[in-house]
Amino acid sequence: MRILGIDYGDRHVGLALSDPLLLTAQPFGTYKLTGRDKEDRKFFQDLVADKDVQEIVIGDPLRMDGSSGTRAEKTRQFSAWLKKAVGKPIVFFDERLTTREALHILSEAGVRGRDKKAHEDQIAAVIILQTYLESKRGDSHAPQDR
Repeated sequence: MRILGIDYGDRHVGLALSDPLLLTAQPFGTYKLTGRDKEDRKFFQDLVADKDVQEIVIGDPLRMDGSSGTRAEKTRQFSAWLKKAVGKPIVFFDERLTTREALHILSEAGVRGRDKKAHEDQIAAVIILQTYLESKRGDSHAPQDR
């Protein structure tokens, strides 16, 4: 059993997978949405089946004051589509500042330019999923405001 972490964007979806013991999150790339329902649906159905995904965590793009906006509504529409496509439970998890954290990690690693943009979404997905896994275990170093 694994958990799939998603950082949703209009065109690119950052992906991360937990290990089977649900201890760590690893990057799993970025999927570029095609806009063709059948093709996008098949990608996610195959991923869920091949990797034994039993739960999906999607970053909830709340505003800094905790309210929802246009981005959150688009994410909810995508998650409703995804739940219908794969039939797995979906959990929303606060993703505030994950993109900024991902960019910081990539900068610290010396990743620049296009390479940084290519990895930004999947690193954000890893941060979302890892923080979620830690919160489920009740780890004391997991952020308390999430």
